[in-house]
Amino acid sequence: MSEVKKERILKISILRFDPTDPKDFPHIVTYEVEEADGMTLFIALNEIREHHDNSLMFDFVCRAGICGSCSMLVNGQPKLACRVLTSKLDANISLAPLPLFKLIRDLSIYTGEWMRGLSERVESWIHDKEEELAFDKLEQRMEPALADEIYELDRCVECGCCVAGCGTIQMKPNFLGAVGLNKVARYHLDPRDKRSDEEYYEIVGDEDGVFGCMTLLGCEDVCPKDLPLQSKIAYLRRMMIQTAAKN
Repeated sequence: MSEVKKERILKISILRFDPTDPKDFPHIVTYEVEEADGMTLFIALNEIREHHDNSLMFDFVCRAGICGSCSMLVNGQPKLACRVLTSKLDANISLAPLPLFKLIRDLSIYTGEWMRGLSERVESWIHDKEEELAFDKLEQRMEPALADEIYELDRCVECGCCVAGCGTIQMKPNFLGAVGLNKVARYHLDPRDKRSDEEYYEIVGDEDGVFGCMTLLGCEDVCPKDLPLQSKIAYLRRMMIQTAAKN
């Protein structure tokens, strides 16, 4: 008779705090959850909320690593809870909200304000010099390899993991970070965007932009979409140096 496998008991310690409650203070609460096959941290958190404490607050939408809502610190590393298998972790797990972003409560953060400000700062939209665009205007032909390269950068879900894992932004709050530089690289590659290299230089050609990166590789290490962040930062640096040399 085969021996029945005994599931692990996970001890999940969560940093909890409600900044809107003047009587609350940051504190750790530990919950015990029986591990199941294929369990992710997202599933474990739902188990806690459904069976232990329904006041626990965390974010989710897609549960498939696409929306970026469930980003948090897992044992000190930025990750998406829906993509982390508990079987890959020790039985003792610590969870905390991502730093730098506005805390709503517990593990729930508001990345929208930060990301919107970043998009406005780098003007992450197609710039066409024509004042009026005809509806029947044909787009410029794009090579498939270039389209694939642009699409790869468009896979960013703005989860904030690269921001939380960036050593530079801890010391320079105005640093664009990998997510901002990724946006700039994406639009610079796009032939539909008519901005000049000099205009891009005004956005990222300083210490708050591409020259501020200390190349610690933290952003690429923690990116849940495995984007080529460092290669694009290097691409922007070469472009900025060439632009400066021309002037």
